[in-house]
Amino acid sequence: MKPPSNVKTPAQYIASLPADRAKTIATVRAFVNKHIPRGYQECLVWGTIGWTIPLSRYPDTYNKQPICYVALSSQKNYCSLYLMGAFWSASQLEQLKAAFKAAGKKLDMGKCCVHFELPDDLPLEAIGKLISAISSEKWIEMYEQSRLRTKAGQAQRAKQGAPSTTKLSAQRVRTKRRR
Repeated sequence: MKPPSNVKTPAQYIASLPADRAKTIATVRAFVNKHIPRGYQECLVWGTIGWTIPLSRYPDTYNKQPICYVALSSQKNYCSLYLMGAFWSASQLEQLKAAFKAAGKKLDMGKCCVHFELPDDLPLEAIGKLISAISSEKWIEMYEQSRLRTKAGQAQRAKQGAPSTTKLSAQRVRTKRRR
């Protein structure tokens, strides 16, 4: 559910929701705020509540949007908690899956979003650990590494005279074979 166009803050986003949904989103929002490391800024991004690296800190993004780390939204039939760390980190994804299994809860997940109806549907303690695990500095580093693997990143590296990540990988393989 995209919020009305006059919604500009997370509080306004929550106020625009039906009462039961507003309570769920407010509870999970407070939980994320409790666990989010310093350096992230809560804002509205792409029609959701997001915790991002603000453009004032890191303006050089490929799409001129803040780098999103966690997001929270109310959809038509469920709520979604977007955990970008679980999408970018195989170990975080495995930890998330293991937490759901250990808690005896059903994991309903897209690429990086966990769908839920109530906060009780989530293994909150484990999710809190995952959220607090990646500092804003590390998230910027992960973002920069991911951008270097794109065509635009490869072109930029070539302009600077640096070897591409593909060439670096090939060099590592050749070096290992020589040993």
